[in-house]
Amino acid sequence: MAMTAPDASPRSWYDQHVLPYLLDVACGLPVIQSQRRKVVPMATGRVLEVGIGTGLNLPFYDPAKVQSLVGVDPAEQMHALAQKRSERAGLEVELVHLSAEALPLASASFDSVVCTYTLCSIEDPLAALREMRRVLKPNGRLLFAEHGLAPDASVARWQRRLEPYWRQLAGGCRLTRDVPELLREAGFQTSGGAAYVAWPKTLGYNYWGEATVA
Repeated sequence: MAMTAPDASPRSWYDQHVLPYLLDVACGLPVIQSQRRKVVPMATGRVLEVGIGTGLNLPFYDPAKVQSLVGVDPAEQMHALAQKRSERAGLEVELVHLSAEALPLASASFDSVVCTYTLCSIEDPLAALREMRRVLKPNGRLLFAEHGLAPDASVARWQRRLEPYWRQLAGGCRLTRDVPELLREAGFQTSGGAAYVAWPKTLGYNYWGEATVA
């Protein structure tokens, strides 16, 4: 049987060997960790984390409240770092290599879904949020912390100008996702906060809180 040669392009090499560590550093900055700390400890019961990446949320879970944890992410090259962090946190996690837009998981089977700094890079965030809604139990909660579209017109204009270039550098990350609107359209009602938490403003407008089925 003929074998396909691996993709040895510079882009593929960057995505496989450089980007995971760059994202790990950027998403592990103290200001971002502070945002994670606002929502992750609220997770209880059977938990699904969408976009677990390198496992930066793992230190913030309360093991006494978590019955089980499933972490999904299509970037399998990040799973090794996530596994190391799960061991250090003393929290067993089932790591699954898949996309959030079509979760092969039972409906109404999770008490909590955690989604942090993930919606920006999902190709179809609305489909992903609808899947998160589907797998949540009727009284379950989506706990989120995301960056996205700024409310100031001047900042938003710069976000739109920079986004095509930023996507190339940052693994498909978009700067202009309207997180509250996406959550509403997916059938959630939300409570939480929104503010600039970091500089530059084009990267620093954050939304966080919890969402329940409307």
